[in-house]
This record gives sequence, C-alpha cells and structure tokens, in this order.
Amino acid sequence: MSVSGSEPRSEPRSEPRSEPRSETGAEYRIEGLAQASGATVRTIRAYQDRGLLPRPERRGRANVYDDTHLARLRQIADLLERGYTLASIKELLEAWDAGRGLGGVLGLVAEVHGPWTDEETASISRAELDERFGGARDDAAVEEALELGVLERIPGRDDAFLVPSPQELAVAAELHAAGVPLPAISGHLRELRGQVEHIASRFLEFTTEHVFARYLGHRPPTDAEAAEAAALVRRMRPLARQSVDAELARAMRLFATRHLHQHLAVDAPPSGPSGTRSVPLPAETIQAVEKLVGRERVASFVAAATEREVQARTLDDLTSTHRYTGQIDQIG
Repeated sequence: MSVSGSEPRSEPRSEPRSEPRSETGAEYRIEGLAQASGATVRTIRAYQDRGLLPRPERRGRANVYDDTHLARLRQIADLLERGYTLASIKELLEAWDAGRGLGGVLGLVAEVHGPWTDEETASISRAELDERFGGARDDAAVEEALELGVLERIPGRDDAFLVPSPQELAVAAELHAAGVPLPAISGHLRELRGQVEHIASRFLEFTTEHVFARYLGHRPPTDAEAAEAAALVRRMRPLARQSVDAELARAMRLFATRHLHQHLAVDAPPSGPSGTRSVPLPAETIQAVEKLVGRERVASFVAAATEREVQARTLDDLTSTHRYTGQIDQIG
C-alpha cells in the first residue's frame, strides 16, 4: 500500500526521468529528488506529511518534483544542521511562504552559528600528539580528549586527528610538561567547561533580556528586524570574551598574589586553622625556629611556645596574687 503523495514503482516511459535534465527547470521523481538532495525517500515523504515540503505535481500515476522542492530540502537540511527543530523550521518556512521573507532570518542564523573566535582548526598526527605529551602512547588519554572534543576523528584516518582549538591543546601540553598528570588536566577542563558554560548562559540571558527581546516575539522577525539583530550579534559577540578576559585577569592577579604571600612570606607564619589569626613576627625569629624544628613545624612550635609562656605567666600571676594576699592577711 503506497503512502499518500508517493508514486508506484512502475511508471510509464512517457513520465519524467528520475534524473534532473538541467539545473533550472529540472523535474524529478522521488528517487531522483532524494539523490539530488541527499535526503532519503522516507525523509522526503515525512516532510510532506508534516507540511514542510510542498506537495508534488500529480501527473497520471506519478508524482513530479522540481527545483522548488530541491531548494526547500536544502534549506531544511541547513537549518537542521544549525540546531533548529522541525517545529521551528516549519514556523520559519510558513513565514517565508506568507511573504514575510526568510533571507534576513537565515542571515541572523548564519551570524549566530558563525565562528566566535579567530582561532582556526588544525590537524595533528598521532605521532606528533604522542611526542607533545611525553612520547608515550596513551590511548586512554586520547579517548578522553575525543570525548571532551579537544580532538576529533578524521573520517578514514586512524593516524591523525582534527584539533578544533590548537590553543586549548597547547595549554594541555604545557601543563603536562610542567608535571600535571593528564587525568588531572581532563578533570580540570571538565570543571572549567561547566563554569564557563554557566557564564555564557548568564551573558546570553542578560543580553536577551536587555537587547534582543524585541526581536524574539511569537512571530518570526521581518527581514529588516533580522538584519538589525544580526548586526547587534556582531557587536555583542566580542563583548563576552572581553569581559571574561578582563575579570579573569583581575581574579588571577588577586589570587596569585594572595597565594604568593601565604606560601613565600617570611615575616608571618603560615595561616592556621579557622578561628585563628596571623601575628607578625621578626624574620630572625622565624628563621631561628625553622633551623630548630623545620619550616613545616614553625606554626606548631610558635603556638606551643606561646601557650607555655601564657601558662607560665598565669601561674606567676596567681603566685604573686597569693603572696600579696597573704601579706595583707598578716598585716591585718
């Protein structure tokens, strides 16, 4: 039993050929349209049923498609690749069919889906990759990198990989050369990615509320509105990176300075547990204690010595008070 809109497999010789006769004004049967568009026959029929594709012209017992159907299939494939759902694609196509235009919307889509960095992808051989990370073959680390998207497979090749961000791979190589284990680098990247995605989401919500809300109503934007929104995307695109770069630089300087003072300062003991506070001591005193008990025991030694001194002075005070009270009693 044939599906509505489809044609039987046997057609008269007088019907149009499956292959297009020319780029313009071509006619197709469904198999030829599938071959030209890259979609399957089943997908084409499903698009027809959902109203995404105009019905073909019926000629006798055959359905005939033309370049309009081919162009529509290519538009659908492009929008699907950009992340749109079939439901949203249907709304866009209906807006276009209603005369509101789709050119501006597709321009906006292209702007959003365009590159958000000037960095260009590169490729690296497996031998080069192993050499950059110590020379040893580590299949588990490669699989982890593939899962994280730091590397991508090249179809038909097992000896090379695509590198979406050479900068990110270079950072990982430098950290590993400095002594950071690869599992720790992967774990750090996962944590960092989650935090950065949160920042990106918040920036998008912020700009949507204050900048793009007027373009995102219940109807698709007009060509003029879409073009204006695309121009705003181009202006806003570098702002997220600039603000993150500035704040990251500020935070790194703040915390790096703080850590440096905590770990390298010789004029104060290492910070103790919560509930304590640091007290400046002469450098000569710290150095003398370090020679006596070692650097790692300075804080404990100073605390113990101080406590003993406090107890000794407390006992002295008590003794003095007792003697003074006894003397008063004798006078009395």
